[in-house]
Amino acid sequence: MTGTGNDSESGVAAFEDSLDYVTVTVGGQLLGLPIARVQDVFIATRVTPVPLAPSEIVGLINLRGRVVTAICMRRRMGHVDAYAAPAGADGRELTAVGIDQGGEAFALIVDTVGEVMRLSRTTFEPVPIHLDRAWSALAKGVHRLDDRLLVVIDVDAVLNIELPIAA
Repeated sequence: MTGTGNDSESGVAAFEDSLDYVTVTVGGQLLGLPIARVQDVFIATRVTPVPLAPSEIVGLINLRGRVVTAICMRRRMGHVDAYAAPAGADGRELTAVGIDQGGEAFALIVDTVGEVMRLSRTTFEPVPIHLDRAWSALAKGVHRLDDRLLVVIDVDAVLNIELPIAA
């Protein structure tokens, strides 16, 4: 075998030229969450509602002794068919993706979690101008796949929920 090390160098270059996402679906749309932002994936079986919270906040979850704020991605993205009742209220389980930001824990409630996808940076495109306004405010860009569009989610924008001002 007469290797010069170029294979490992080209492998590193390919890794640096790629973007990794945890894929999820919300309302039939494929979304990509940057893998570096995802802490875990879990099923929420009991959510405690928070009175007077914005509609996007489903409630609070006790996850291994840590209080986690659950955010409904359907509501956050403007879907009218959002999850109506908290998990446990009607026996439903909610699929959640755990995210940490600034020492706070959040759970993004999604329809399904798919696979981890590695895509080339060269296929990343800016947010299309015709994308729904609510969606484009939460997106960093897109990847055009063979049969569908992967919308890359801006996790910071998702977590930036307008809180009502107390009187």
